[in-house]
Amino acid sequence: MNEIADSVGASGRRAPADDEDGVALERRLLRSMYVIFALAVVITAFLAPWRVLTGLLLGGVLSFFNHRWLRGSLRAVFGGQSVGGRPRLSAARYVLRYFVVGSIIAAAYMFDIISIVATLSGLCLFVAAVMVEAFVQLYFAVVYREET
Repeated sequence: MNEIADSVGASGRRAPADDEDGVALERRLLRSMYVIFALAVVITAFLAPWRVLTGLLLGGVLSFFNHRWLRGSLRAVFGGQSVGGRPRLSAARYVLRYFVVGSIIAAAYMFDIISIVATLSGLCLFVAAVMVEAFVQLYFAVVYREET
């Protein structure tokens, strides 16, 4: 419990080292998303029908869009907020993101230019990037563990 209290300063903000770790993690996750997306598109281009490829492309682009929008929303909510203060973001704006993504997918599906399964797979880019990061961290924890 004291570790948590020590990492938060008098202003209620985290220590700079925690911010640097968060920025590094975000960079690694975005890099993983780009690599996974590129590999999936290249493999799909050779092995799958064009609707699967367009669905994967649409899902991947929407995944990056959703990630960027969520990051901006979270920055707006927690950016200059004091401890115990009320968030500045309304629930309508939060739900709007899902409505926009869903509307784009529905329109593409109605025009029969995507595979819905491939689109949903593309939307899972962030999950794949988190799994890659988890395996990398597990590898480093096992290889560089301290002998006790």
